[in-house]
Amino acid sequence: MNSNIFNAIGLGTLDPGILFLVLILLVIVLLVLVIIQGNRFKKLEKKYNKFMQGKEADSLEDEIIGLFHDNRMIRSENEKNRKDIIDINRRMARTFQKVGLHKYDAFNQSGGKLSFALCLLDESDNGVLLNSVHSTDGINYSYSKDIKAGIADVELSGEEKKALDMALDSVNRR
Repeated sequence: MNSNIFNAIGLGTLDPGILFLVLILLVIVLLVLVIIQGNRFKKLEKKYNKFMQGKEADSLEDEIIGLFHDNRMIRSENEKNRKDIIDINRRMARTFQKVGLHKYDAFNQSGGKLSFALCLLDESDNGVLLNSVHSTDGINYSYSKDIKAGIADVELSGEEKKALDMALDSVNRR
């Protein structure tokens, strides 16, 4: 075979059979590459279709918008909960958290320990001390004393002091 093009590029003496075999081999290699790329594309397409399918065939955009909406709701609820917790903690500081109860027999009678001193304190050791004295004739006398920062406004009896100390120590016993 005599070709001007082959002569121009220096392949004028090339056997056409060799050229045909090389071209067939090149076509086979390209065909294998196309098949491999086709398989990769099908796998990628399956992943893409699976990814694009949302619940009940919703679009991915709708799913993302829904997630953003849910995220906003969660953030607002979280902020509300945080404010509520701060409010609860603020209120808790003023509630009675420490309790001291000392029961005693006021007149050493055999009737048992019917008298008591009860101390109720908040977080700052402010509160009240109640003393209930049961007498031998069945009459009950009750007294209250203010407590500020763990100190009574008037002098305390021994039983009242025990109740106050129990209340002050009640946090350590938890």
